[in-house]
Amino acid sequence: MSFCIKIREVAKNKKSNIILALDFPFDKPENRDKLYIKAEHVLEAVNPYVCAVKINHHLVLPLGLFDGVQKLVKKAHDKGLMTIMDCKVNDIGSTNQVIAEYYYAAGFDALIANPFIGWEEGLKPIFDVAHKLERGVILLVYMSHKGTSEGYGQTIVDPEKGVKTMQYAVFAKKALKYKVDGVVVGATYPEKIKEVHEILEGEIPIYAPGIGAQGGEIKTAIEAGARYLIVGRAITLAENPAGSAKEIRNFAWPE
Repeated sequence: MSFCIKIREVAKNKKSNIILALDFPFDKPENRDKLYIKAEHVLEAVNPYVCAVKINHHLVLPLGLFDGVQKLVKKAHDKGLMTIMDCKVNDIGSTNQVIAEYYYAAGFDALIANPFIGWEEGLKPIFDVAHKLERGVILLVYMSHKGTSEGYGQTIVDPEKGVKTMQYAVFAKKALKYKVDGVVVGATYPEKIKEVHEILEGEIPIYAPGIGAQGGEIKTAIEAGARYLIVGRAITLAENPAGSAKEIRNFAWPE
């Protein structure tokens, strides 16, 4: 069963399209044990209201991949959640292959990759590993921060048609060609979500980060075509993470 189908089933069973971005601000390395306890506490509290957990370098760097992070991945699986590594793979093929192998070996169900590196000796080794292990690959199409237009929003010449187009539109078309498990489009740019959704024709789910702290809105993101909402600081830094996650889930889940 593909990652795309698995997370759809988990979302249906959990009645949640919320993905927890388990990110925390920098803390002193000597406080890594406290950081792990904090991450474990949030995961334990909010798991009834989310369908997956996304982990970034915020935890991998201080806790270690095969130490604290692998334990958190297992705990997420024990709670019936899917896990995504937000490593934004972006290197040459041989390095990408090793990166993918390590993250999948740690238990992650999917990882996020950057399409700027191209297919041959770029993305292809990642997909080869993912297909072999029956894991997922999610492609960046348009990020959530203000400077994303400098890269993903560039006007380029379509290499196939020879006409001017937007970089993110080409990436969306490549997502269809590569048969990815999902694409990332920032919730802070609902107009981009809508445009990408039209290109994908509903065949590939859109993951929308940037809800809450970055200004992305649940209603507009979903109406534009996002299927999953990635929420971090609005939950992890809340006084009551479980209450915040429940409130966001109740507002976001389509009845």
